[in-house]
Amino acid sequence: MKRPNSYLLAYLLAFAGTMLCKAEGLTRYVNPLMGTHSSMELSNGNTYPTVCLPFGMNNWAPHTGKLGNGFLYTYQENFLYGFKQTHQASLWINDYGQLSVMPITHRNDFTEERRRSWFSHKTEIALPHYYHAYLGDAQTNVEFTPTERAVAFRMRFNGGDSAYVVIDACNGGSYVKLIPQQKRIVGYSTKNNGGVGPAFKNFFVITFNRPFLNATVWKDKQLLDGQYEQQGQHVGAVVGFDLKRGEAVEMHIATSYISEEQAELNLREIGSQSFDEVKAKAEQTWDAELAKVSVAGGTDDEMRTFYTCLYRMLIFPRKFYEIDAKGDTLHYSPYNGRIMPGILYADNGFWDTFRAQFPFLNLMYPNIVAEILRGLENVYKESGWLPEWFSPGHRDCMIGQHSASVIADAYLKGIRGYDIDLLYEAIRKSTEGVGPVSSVGRKGFAQYNALGYVPCDVDVNQNVSRTLEYAYDDYCIYRLAQALNRPKKEQETFRQRSLNYRHLFDKNTGLMRPKDSKGRFLTPFDPYRWGEHFTEGNSWQYTWFVPHDVLGLQKLMGGQAKFVEKLDSVFSQTQRYDISYYKRGIIHLIREMQNADMGQYAHLNEPMHHVPYLYAFCQPWKTQRLVRTIMSRLYAPRPDGYCGDEDNGQMSAWYVFSALGFYPLSPISGEYAVGSPLFRQATVHLPNGKTIHIAAPQNSPTNVYVSQLLLNGQPFSAPFVKHSELMKGAKLEFKMRAEANVPPITHQ
Repeated sequence: MKRPNSYLLAYLLAFAGTMLCKAEGLTRYVNPLMGTHSSMELSNGNTYPTVCLPFGMNNWAPHTGKLGNGFLYTYQENFLYGFKQTHQASLWINDYGQLSVMPITHRNDFTEERRRSWFSHKTEIALPHYYHAYLGDAQTNVEFTPTERAVAFRMRFNGGDSAYVVIDACNGGSYVKLIPQQKRIVGYSTKNNGGVGPAFKNFFVITFNRPFLNATVWKDKQLLDGQYEQQGQHVGAVVGFDLKRGEAVEMHIATSYISEEQAELNLREIGSQSFDEVKAKAEQTWDAELAKVSVAGGTDDEMRTFYTCLYRMLIFPRKFYEIDAKGDTLHYSPYNGRIMPGILYADNGFWDTFRAQFPFLNLMYPNIVAEILRGLENVYKESGWLPEWFSPGHRDCMIGQHSASVIADAYLKGIRGYDIDLLYEAIRKSTEGVGPVSSVGRKGFAQYNALGYVPCDVDVNQNVSRTLEYAYDDYCIYRLAQALNRPKKEQETFRQRSLNYRHLFDKNTGLMRPKDSKGRFLTPFDPYRWGEHFTEGNSWQYTWFVPHDVLGLQKLMGGQAKFVEKLDSVFSQTQRYDISYYKRGIIHLIREMQNADMGQYAHLNEPMHHVPYLYAFCQPWKTQRLVRTIMSRLYAPRPDGYCGDEDNGQMSAWYVFSALGFYPLSPISGEYAVGSPLFRQATVHLPNGKTIHIAAPQNSPTNVYVSQLLLNGQPFSAPFVKHSELMKGAKLEFKMRAEANVPPITHQ
């Protein structure tokens, strides 16, 4: 059928974004849609297509969920409600300081329900530095590209002469003001889900490249014709333009937590640049960061998975500070509600990221880590506590005191540029109290310090998990106390506490088991029961969380042979589970364990990420087989490409380290367990100018076993390689084969 020319024109314009954007560098391997096909029943990542710069203050994303919905973008949805500035680091933490914009063709369609538009993934382009979608109902192409604190939009209207843009400052308290003579809108959003502190505002400044044909503000669901300013629970604006079909409106948006004037300063990040210039610069930034780790000799899917994971690792934690007119750093404090000098970072849960995400940053981004630690100093000064989950302030989420691991790991790896004595003081305080929320400090600290464990009968849930995690954190503190030459008695206190995991080991079951305050193991005991005494898991999964003393755990289990037998059984068991603790029935984490089909091994959740590497102490060929199986089975560059929540880069960090052939089994050890590299070659460009060259020329989907490892040309038989050796520059040569190298390697 021959189509009329007008239809053909609209059709071509619908694909204008596709024709305009062809990523040529490593960004072409990144799929920000990986992990977006998620639901409450099953997480395949719980990600959203994040458009930002590395560690940038703001993210921008399309949203298929209404404002306030933690499921910001889900791949299976067919409608977009808008394009949103977001600071969401986790579905479960939700968002703060949101702001949404959306093109419409009828001014009365400004409400969220009426402005939504059908879109198709066929015209969707998602890259780290750029997003494009064609909105079918609005007949509009939308593109945006970021700076650290600003964003450039281009909206091309293809449906006729009617063209409007809606600005939604969100419910929860907002303000908007139109300045037509300047083609400008200013305002603020206070939308949040906690953790923001008093007087929180996300100020915004929006400029357009075209004059307003008409403009008005709205409040709740009512247009307020003739009004240019409004404050209320939920306000916004509708701006109309005089356009011919196919013409575009460009819009620049900058925000600030400090003031409208500071937002104006932040807008200078774009300045007089065109949309395409901003996009090109953002692409160059991402390409430069991704190129710091170059890999070759894998499939296209493996390349796409690797670089998508690397991209995810460079998003959080994000900068929460700004630069004033004098060039000084300052920040709004979510802890005391004041404008304060200096650095601040936000949006991270250390329970997730201390394991591999921060070790990667220590390896590749020591300057960023030093900034983060200076930010932790300010958190302590402004709140009296170190954060454990901050978004942007203290949030009541997860357990442990893993700020100790983050700080100690950085210091022991030689990163400086912060006040370590102040941070050590803050760490010690957290061992002796509970902060403003239960995740800050140590819930159950009194019993733990007195008995050596958190009992199961003192109204402290997750007591086994808390005991094990506090013991690891105490080892971190012990190592840091040694490095700081603290008094011997103080060092010994934390060394002894690092062994507290022993108190909960039950020799009869060979597992970690809850114990009451009188020293009696809980009866009855079901090691398959999820929750209550364990964090998002059961005893089979948490028993292994002794990364700092694996040899001690082996001894508890009766020696190496029995340790291996028990570890084998994790992967060979049926997927039995007890969900009686959960009132709503089976949780998504269990479904994800079932999907993996690896017995009781639950890669979906961080406490087991080190478990495949435990074989490195005794039977490394099992580590080699398992890590390659996990990489091939549980990761893919698709919307369902993760096997559980991609938490602030940790799920991705496991893949990136494992694909390179080594992993920080115990971050504080200063060593990496050797695994099985995924690519035939890789080069890691270290920040000190040195390089790590990794070669595995015989690598293939079947050649997953390491027959020999050479370090700098010399045979290397130890199962661990030191961080200090890699930082000197190193060459790792893996000789691969299809059969396991069965003789055990002894830990040296």
